[in-house]
Amino acid sequence: MSALFNFQSLLTVVLLLICTCAYLRSIAPSLLDRNKSGVMGTFWKCARIGERKSPWVAACCVAMALSILFWS
Repeated sequence: MSALFNFQSLLTVVLLLICTCAYLRSIAPSLLDRNKSGVMGTFWKCARIGERKSPWVAACCVAMALSILFWS
């Protein structure tokens, strides 16, 4: 089943995107900072969400991991 039709899979993909973009920005900030608009700006925005809301993103990652391990 596609991640678009399964809500849990969609949330997993979004969390992975946010975490990956934040990690890439911490390694190479110029890679994401030069594209702040357009389609590539989505990755910059995900990195900003990952940086600013990191406790909430971490809590969501733990909750998603627990739900995948024990309730799927």
